[in-house]
Amino acid sequence: MRRSAPERIGIGLAALGIAAWSFFPIYWMIVSSLRTPQDLFSRPTFLPKTVSLESYRNLLEVTDYPQQFRNSIVVALVVVAITLVASVVIAYAVTRFRVPFKMLIIGSMLYAYMFPPMLLAIPLYGIFVTLGIADSLLALVIAHCTLTLPLGVWLLWGFFKAMPFELEEAAMVDGCTRLGSFVRVVLPLSLPGIVTVAVFSFLLSWTDYAYALVMISSDTQKTLPVGLASMVGSFELRWGEVMAGATLIALPLFLMFTLLSRYFIQGLAAGATKG
Repeated sequence: MRRSAPERIGIGLAALGIAAWSFFPIYWMIVSSLRTPQDLFSRPTFLPKTVSLESYRNLLEVTDYPQQFRNSIVVALVVVAITLVASVVIAYAVTRFRVPFKMLIIGSMLYAYMFPPMLLAIPLYGIFVTLGIADSLLALVIAHCTLTLPLGVWLLWGFFKAMPFELEEAAMVDGCTRLGSFVRVVLPLSLPGIVTVAVFSFLLSWTDYAYALVMISSDTQKTLPVGLASMVGSFELRWGEVMAGATLIALPLFLMFTLLSRYFIQGLAAGATKG
């Protein structure tokens, strides 16, 4: 149905208002990180009176932010790699082979994802202490996988289930092995779902605070969310460094969504209708 001009204008203004409301905190974070320390505590303006990189300089030179950034990158990339490999194998197996209680397996993974992270953090920490890997990035990787793996299996299960098996059979008739048909047919067609799982896994690991707070105690092993929160002290509040750190945390996410948005949107749309 064709909408009238006032309706289109109203919808456009509503969308613009929602976008401005959503983007304004990010804009204010970036602008605040570029203010001088004096301007941060003076009368606020929408644009900084003087653009200064002092907060970024202090963040990178005085604090442990570079080490925390490296820790977060290592943890997030390892979590993405483990999640993708395990999710693809499990989801493909339950859709293409006779697996006993496969619906119970898929359902239990979805239910496991519904538990709050803090509810699982303490038991997991007790297990890691027993294994001797507490206060390590390895423990944090395993903990993050308890969040990302159920979601990854659930999303990819829908993709593989909706994909006709005849496509693989045709590839095998043409001379491909089972593995060859999987690599050449299934994986390319599942690329939007795989990218969606990778984005979600990176996002959950990169921004996690609850598990990192419980699992990590030493300063050399801290990740960005915990390290940034430690800058907010009882007697000192370094707003410039906090805003600069938050901006740098958001930068990889912004780049990732910019480069992979096409696949990500396709994956979300397909995951909502398939399965």
